[in-house]
Amino acid sequence: MRRYIICRHKIYSTIETQYKYILYCEDIKKFKCLYIYMKKGDMMEIRKVQVTGGASYIISLPKEWAKSMGIKKNDSLGIITQPDGTLLITPRITGKSEEKVKEINVDVISDSTYLYRLLIGAYIAGYTMIRIKSDKTIPFFAGAVVRKFTQIAIGQEIVEESENYITIKDLLDPVEMPFIKTIKRMYVIVKSMHRDAISALNNGDKELIRDDIMMRDDDVDRLHWLIMRQQNMVLRNVFIAKKMNISAETAVTYSLVSKIIERIGDHAVRIANNIPNEKVNRKILDTIMFASNLVLNILDRSMDSFFKRNIKEANDNIKSLQKLEELCDKINHLALKESSELSISLGYITDSIRRTGEYCADLSEYVINLLI
Repeated sequence: MRRYIICRHKIYSTIETQYKYILYCEDIKKFKCLYIYMKKGDMMEIRKVQVTGGASYIISLPKEWAKSMGIKKNDSLGIITQPDGTLLITPRITGKSEEKVKEINVDVISDSTYLYRLLIGAYIAGYTMIRIKSDKTIPFFAGAVVRKFTQIAIGQEIVEESENYITIKDLLDPVEMPFIKTIKRMYVIVKSMHRDAISALNNGDKELIRDDIMMRDDDVDRLHWLIMRQQNMVLRNVFIAKKMNISAETAVTYSLVSKIIERIGDHAVRIANNIPNEKVNRKILDTIMFASNLVLNILDRSMDSFFKRNIKEANDNIKSLQKLEELCDKINHLALKESSELSISLGYITDSIRRTGEYCADLSEYVINLLI
C-alpha cells in the first residue's frame, strides 16, 4: 500500500508502511528514539528514529492522526520547537488563529443574568465569534444583554443582526494588549480605588466616591476577563503565544496575579459600601489611615517585586504582614467601644484592609514560585 513521508517539511509518496518524518537535528544522535505524544487511552506511542540516505533522520507519524488531520501527499506541516525541547507538529502553517464559534439559543433561556454569564463564559473561553439565535424572534431582554456585554467586554462588537440572530465578533488582536500592560493598568486602578475609599471614610463623603469606585471596579473586571481570555488563547494556540512572546506558564501566572488584583478591587468596593453614617472616633480613623497606608505600601512592594522579578523583596514583603495584622486587631479592639452598628461597619472595613494585605502576600508568594 502506498504511504507518505515528510521530507523537508513536505509530504511525498512512498511505499513505506508508515508515515515518516524527516528530522534535521545535529544532536539527534544523543537520542535512541523520539517520542510522539498521542492520546490513545492513557498510552504514549514511542517511535524509533531511523536514518535514510546517511543524512536524514526519520520518525513515523501515527496513521490515525494523519488521517484525522486530513494530511495528503504534498501537504506541508509546520514544526515548532518548544521551550522544553519537544517538537510541535501542526498542519496549520499560516499562523492564523482558528475561528471558534459559539452558538447560544435564547429560546431555552428566560433569565437575563444567565445569558449574560454565558456570554462572559464564551468570551473568557476564547471564542472568536458568538452567535445568539432564536427560531422565532430575538426577545427584547436578550438584545439588551448583548448590548450590555459588548459595552463591557473588550474587543467585542456586533457585526450582524436580524430578527432571529445576533452575531458578535472579536475585533481585538491579542498582541495589542500585552499581559504586563493590562496588569499594570489593573494595579493602578485598584490602588486608587482603595486610597479613595479610605479618604472618603476620613472625610465623610461616601455617596459621591462610592459610585465612582463601582465604575472603576467594572474596569478592573473587564481587564481581568481579558487576561483570562488571552490565557486560554495562549494555552490553545502556540502561534498566539509566539506572537505575544510569552510562554504558557507565564500566561497562567499573569492570570493568577490578575485574579488577586481583581479581588483587591472588590475589597476596595466593600470598604466604600461600609463607610458608616456615624462620626468615627479620631483615634480609630488615624489607626485605619495608618493601616491603609501600610497595606498600600505592601501592595506597591508586591507589584514592584513582580515587575522587577525580585525574589528577596518578595520574601521581605511577606514578613511585613504581621505588623498589619497587629494594627487590624487594634482597630477591632477600639471599635468594640462604639455603637453596635458602627462597630459592625468598622469590622467590615478592617477585615477588607487585612484581606487586601493577605492578597498582597499571595502576590509575593507567586513571585517566589515563579522565580525559584
